[in-house]
Amino acid sequence: MQYAAIALTDRTLREQWIRAKYERKEFCEPRNHLLYEEGMRDGMLMKRGRDNGQFFSRRFVLSEREGTLKYFTKYDAKEPKAVIKVDTINATFQPEKIGNPNGLQITYLKDYSTRNIFVYHDNGKEIVDWFNTIRAVQLHYLMVAFPGATDAELVHKLTRNFLKEGFMEKTGPRHTEGFKKRWFTLDQRRLMYFKDPLDAFAKGEVFLGNKDHGYSASPGLPAGTHCNGAWQHGVTIETPDRGFLFTCESESDQQEWLKHFNDVMDAVMSPQEYTMEALFKHRH
Repeated sequence: MQYAAIALTDRTLREQWIRAKYERKEFCEPRNHLLYEEGMRDGMLMKRGRDNGQFFSRRFVLSEREGTLKYFTKYDAKEPKAVIKVDTINATFQPEKIGNPNGLQITYLKDYSTRNIFVYHDNGKEIVDWFNTIRAVQLHYLMVAFPGATDAELVHKLTRNFLKEGFMEKTGPRHTEGFKKRWFTLDQRRLMYFKDPLDAFAKGEVFLGNKDHGYSASPGLPAGTHCNGAWQHGVTIETPDRGFLFTCESESDQQEWLKHFNDVMDAVMSPQEYTMEALFKHRH
């Protein structure tokens, strides 16, 4: 799997694709197989602490054979701090959010909640190689799990960019509390909100199911809603269990969020998404 299998929308990816093609001649034939195709990677990355916000050097080990990504607080530590299953991993470049041109956000499911890890490496090639190795290991996992699927079908199940991120204000479940500014991330059918963009865990999540099953998104707020914030462009999401009220800073932002919400709700749900919906309702 080469860079060409990835949409080169990220600056770091574009730069390293150019360097790989013209400086390192990685795409010339004949060539040896690429490092990220070996199914194993072991190295140091700068990782943001979950609570203190500082970055520390941590050892990461990715194994195709074990189907896991592990990280250790010390290079010679015997036990990993976390063991992450590759089939739950997503990785996306986040230079602006992390504040480093080679910043990478790794997310995974922990007890059915999304956990964020923010890492970077001073060398652009190194972080792109980590990104590509994660994708290569995931592709191998999917080829085993779905032996009849084509490569083109499986590529869409690999790492993905978030549909949209940004600030909105939200109120509580009784709709009588003040609106508070939160950072929102829309990842497929999961709408997560955080107090800070670099939080490890979301303060809450909203599952966006299909519109035929009681989900909807519309502009404005219910009559009588007291909007105490400076942002007046409302968004109302209805689910079978409750309603969620948000406000956006501008009308264009409101319309963009609504387009993404409705696109998600219009899409047919997969069997895996029905399972996710059931688990989500059980947890909440």
